[in-house]
Amino acid sequence: MMTTDWQETLVEKQVTYALNLNGKIVLIENVPARVNEETGEQFFSPSTVERLQQTILDSKEPDHFIQVPVYNYSNSAA
Repeated sequence: MMTTDWQETLVEKQVTYALNLNGKIVLIENVPARVNEETGEQFFSPSTVERLQQTILDSKEPDHFIQVPVYNYSNSAA
């Protein structure tokens, strides 16, 4: 049996949630999350997840748009 003395440090932060929805990137800013300081992993409460889903399903006009460059890893020089 393997044991570790690992202690996670979770901090409350506002994050940007990114989702690829049918080839379109959707960002939702200022989402409350608990973030693991060591790994950067984000944890969302069930109510936050429900609100994220509803926000995406509502298809309301976004607050603003951004332009994002896209690179293909397989075409980049090593």
